[in-house]
Amino acid sequence: MNTPSYIETAHDLAKKAGEIMRKNFIAGMKKEWKDERSPVTETDLAINDLILKEVKERYPDHSILAEEGSDHDESHEYVWICDPVDGTHNFSHGLPTATFALALMRDHQPILGVILDPFEDRLYSAEKGKGAFLNGTPMYVSSASSVKKTLIGIGKSRDIKNLFPVMDALYQKGVSMITGLSIHYFSSLVASGEFSASIFGGSSAHDMTPAKIIIEEAGGRVTDIYGNTPTRFDRAMSGQVCSNGLVHDEILKVLTVGPDLKKIEAE
Repeated sequence: MNTPSYIETAHDLAKKAGEIMRKNFIAGMKKEWKDERSPVTETDLAINDLILKEVKERYPDHSILAEEGSDHDESHEYVWICDPVDGTHNFSHGLPTATFALALMRDHQPILGVILDPFEDRLYSAEKGKGAFLNGTPMYVSSASSVKKTLIGIGKSRDIKNLFPVMDALYQKGVSMITGLSIHYFSSLVASGEFSASIFGGSSAHDMTPAKIIIEEAGGRVTDIYGNTPTRFDRAMSGQVCSNGLVHDEILKVLTVGPDLKKIEAE
């Protein structure tokens, strides 16, 4: 029997994670709080444990960096990065806009990524140099050359207070905006051409890494909020701007004249 490729492993793990998410998506879901603003559910923990267990069984020499518990060694050549339930707030309150996200890095750079929307059964995936796919069909970012009359996703709810100047500036440019959904939900829609861009103030590796490889393979661009590309993707980052590439500089210009970027980065 042939050994599954890394992308086949990622697809398999995404399928298993999606089954857990759908099974546990019930009213009155029990949740605990990691801090005053970050809930965690049994689903987060179950999927996190699944990834730790299966990756270690399949690839004993690989490291794992996951949101709800890791087995991470920076000296390892290969590192899997996982967000078991991206959008736990939405998921735990009955909003079907959460995703599962997974990436594999080699020497600190992503070489593949998957994002699963389990409620619409949409699997977004990409491998370095091989393009991006939605359920096996090639996908591409939008062709919009300006943000005018496009749709942009604006990060987590706690980003918004720091992004009011940006949102106002984008509104003046004729942009429509959706706020508060999971970052990978937004990222997948950038990759598939539904959104022109998304802006996010988070700093965790699992928030950027899966999106970066998928969006770039779909023809887009991903940087931090200062326009920089991180040199490695297993460490904290300064927020995230995802786009079709064509509108990226226009958004970065709005960011530099709008809010205090340090406040966004701190979130």
